[in-house]
Amino acid sequence: MKVGIVNVTGYAGLELARLLQAHPEVELTQVTGRSAAGQRLSDIFPNLTGPDLPITAEFEEAVDVAFSALPHAASAAAVIKLLESGVKAIDISADFRLKDPAVYEQWYQVAHPAPELLHEAVYGLPEIYRDQIKQARLIANPGCYPTSAILALAPVADIIEPDIIVDSKSGVSGAGRTLSFTTHYSEVNESCQAYSIGGHRHLPEIVQEVASARERALGRDEAVSMLFVPHLVPMTRGILSDCYARLAVPLSAAQLRDRYREFYRDAPFVRIVDRPPQTKHTWGSNYCVICPCVDERTNRLIVLSCLDNLVKGAAGQAVQNMNLMMGFAETTGIEATPFYP
Repeated sequence: MKVGIVNVTGYAGLELARLLQAHPEVELTQVTGRSAAGQRLSDIFPNLTGPDLPITAEFEEAVDVAFSALPHAASAAAVIKLLESGVKAIDISADFRLKDPAVYEQWYQVAHPAPELLHEAVYGLPEIYRDQIKQARLIANPGCYPTSAILALAPVADIIEPDIIVDSKSGVSGAGRTLSFTTHYSEVNESCQAYSIGGHRHLPEIVQEVASARERALGRDEAVSMLFVPHLVPMTRGILSDCYARLAVPLSAAQLRDRYREFYRDAPFVRIVDRPPQTKHTWGSNYCVICPCVDERTNRLIVLSCLDNLVKGAAGQAVQNMNLMMGFAETTGIEATPFYP
């Protein structure tokens, strides 16, 4: 099966190329780049050891599945063309994650280019929407912060009070390859900072999916109030999300862990652990490691969630979605064990 990457030159595009070049069921045949057309993959990413493809402005040959790693709005435009040509599409951007076009416009400050596709697009979190993904032609690949938070909260969406705090820390690669003052080495090194205190663009995505999980479990629509504070920490990869909520029912730590293990019994890339995980425990892998805890003194849930923002938070999850769409084993090509230290 032939696959292509739209905008291979960012970090998500690089991870896609790395994973797809080693995938036993597909052949990466087309890669595009808006500013790098005319160069070859090795010119941009010397670390890649697969076929040294030319980077073109547009696909020059047909593919079966395409990944779009363009920024929001630009990605939707590319996806529309792909779908019109009969190509299945997996969008790495935020363009098809939010179901309400008004909410999208509020948070991304642009009218949605294809609102008619929002309800067709399947939110690409396999642990929640596996059956829908298998039937889809358009996947909205979740954001990195939302993946960590939603996986942490979905198993308990029906037994927590709908007033939730998510505190997340991310490595610098989450900001992408575009140069900016705030991600210079001398600004980030030996420092930690919170940002987007007034509201991060990933917040409505987390709220949408936690509210949906709550509605599925309780059978009623109920508003979810959430405070989300992201932080930038001086490391390259990784996300650690600490999620807090008051329990609506009493649970012991053992009962809580059993609940998580049952919820994710068929999820090959979710690991439930008893001790607080480290971001290094997921480096280079498609795993999300979750540690659910109970503070019995305050009757509060504390869930710690770790993942690699470029793999399970982006490219690895996209390949996991492709595997399900195309009928491959879900783990194909993304089984790698995290590297450590």
